[in-house]
Amino acid sequence: MPKSMYKKVGIAAVIMMVSVFLSRIIGLAREMVIAGLCGTGGEVDAYQIAFVIPEILNHVVACGFMSVTFIPLFSGYLAKGREEEAWHVFSVILTGLGSLLIFFIGFTMVFAPEIVNFIAPGLNNTELKSDAVRMTRIILPAQFFFFAGGLFMAVQFAKDRFAVPALAPLLYNIGIIAGGFFLYPFLGMEGFSWGVLAGAFAGNFALQLWGAKKVGMKYFIALDFKHPDLKKYICLTLPLMLGLTMSFSTEFFIKFFGSFLTEGSIAGLNYSLRIMFVVVGISGQALGVASFPFMARLASENRIEEMNRLLNDSLKYLALVIPISVLIIVLRHEVVVMLFKRGRFDAQASEVCSNVLMFLMTGAFAFAAQTVVVRVYYAVQNTLFPAIFGSAAVLLSIPLYISGVNSMGVRGVALAISLSAVLQVLILYVIWNIRTGNRSGRRVYIFYAKMTFLSILIGAVLQSFKTGFLSGFDITGFKGSAIVACVIGFLFFIMFAAAGYVFKIREITESVNRVLARIKTLV
Repeated sequence: MPKSMYKKVGIAAVIMMVSVFLSRIIGLAREMVIAGLCGTGGEVDAYQIAFVIPEILNHVVACGFMSVTFIPLFSGYLAKGREEEAWHVFSVILTGLGSLLIFFIGFTMVFAPEIVNFIAPGLNNTELKSDAVRMTRIILPAQFFFFAGGLFMAVQFAKDRFAVPALAPLLYNIGIIAGGFFLYPFLGMEGFSWGVLAGAFAGNFALQLWGAKKVGMKYFIALDFKHPDLKKYICLTLPLMLGLTMSFSTEFFIKFFGSFLTEGSIAGLNYSLRIMFVVVGISGQALGVASFPFMARLASENRIEEMNRLLNDSLKYLALVIPISVLIIVLRHEVVVMLFKRGRFDAQASEVCSNVLMFLMTGAFAFAAQTVVVRVYYAVQNTLFPAIFGSAAVLLSIPLYISGVNSMGVRGVALAISLSAVLQVLILYVIWNIRTGNRSGRRVYIFYAKMTFLSILIGAVLQSFKTGFLSGFDITGFKGSAIVACVIGFLFFIMFAAAGYVFKIREITESVNRVLARIKTLV
């Protein structure tokens, strides 16, 4: 692959990494506000359940897959110098599917009570169920903003413009926080729901409309369901609409199985999941989004070997999630206390979340790797196999969830999430390597094994040091937890860097050098 393309991938990855980092931080701030105001009470469970129907609708119309299915189609026209036709196809898709989405939103708003009964059968509190239905109806219209905004962002990605799309999740989360902060005293958790709607409009629709116009967007109403490219787009997207993805099934299962557990279990799972997703988002999501347009370009030029090289290099860097996950497992209690323990979020809630977090972090690397692995299939416009495989894997994982709930309660749900994620991404990568003859994939397996072994050793040392020398600190409060976290974090960085230089692990040394360079600029 030309160095210029690697440079572009790097720049795009940095932009998206900053975006995802800030988004996850603001997202954590959002959860901190909710935790402080409501703790792990039943109203938080109702608020989380209110997202399920919108998430299902989002999934069915594949709002989250606009980029991976639309970019190859749109980029194909641009590569042939047929930009006017590209905008025509854009208009046909936005008009046709947008109209259908508006119909589905109205339909689901009418039947929201029946659907809530189906997705949370264990929720017996009628007041909480009524709250969930009401907040569902508030959040549902936001799905149109996600759909249209997804297309607006896709055309920007296709033109190698990442800055404006990078702002979408930031404004979205700020909107939720603002809605909760200003409206909670009057509306309770419903205030956060209005924040969801406002944030989706501002960040995912209005701003992205402006960004798309900046790159030359041309839109006109074109209701043409017989257009061949609309059919092609639907054929590419249909498997994603009908298939069950790892992220979607995770969000659904924590609500479904959590509804059978004690009140507050869904909230506890959600808080811990947000912490895990910070690590996943900063690494996997940023790299996956940034690298995909370049993978699609290489695929369209049939440069599979170069695409595999980009895939393998990306996965090796994502292996750094493993030692970071081990660090968070060691500091799980301190992390939860520092982030959430205030207001109505008490010691019992902290204990539940820290135990859940330990099991979720064991699968963090798989969630990070999945964002890249699945995109190589999308880059070659193969959406059918990942959808079929993902759906089968999700259905086969149900016994894991049932067994986990029965034997370990809320921790069992977390463990099932991690085990399912690891198995899915491993099998997907193995099958890709076999299909494309990616012989270098063997080095990736070995590298992950080395990183796992190294991380376990570092984690054991850190846990022993924490137990033996830092046990005197009061970690029930913010100050003591922060001191322990700083000491353990510093030791981790020293051991991590030393291991990289001693064993000559390029991915570690380059990451450490970047961190040190950033520290020097700040000093």
